[in-house]
Amino acid sequence: MARLKITQTRSVIGTKQNHRDTLRTLGLKRVNDVSVREARPEVIGMVHTVRHLITVEEVD
Repeated sequence: MARLKITQTRSVIGTKQNHRDTLRTLGLKRVNDVSVREARPEVIGMVHTVRHLITVEEVD
């Protein structure tokens, strides 16, 4: 299964509580934090929810 490198690129100041909770669930706490996760449907859904706050790269 593919792995995704997720980097938080924007601040959570002024965002919805749901978006802040989603970033925390992904393991991101502040700008430039990086988390590597399996590309499972649950993770892809979370990435889609906060796509405006993060960048995603595929890692081998």
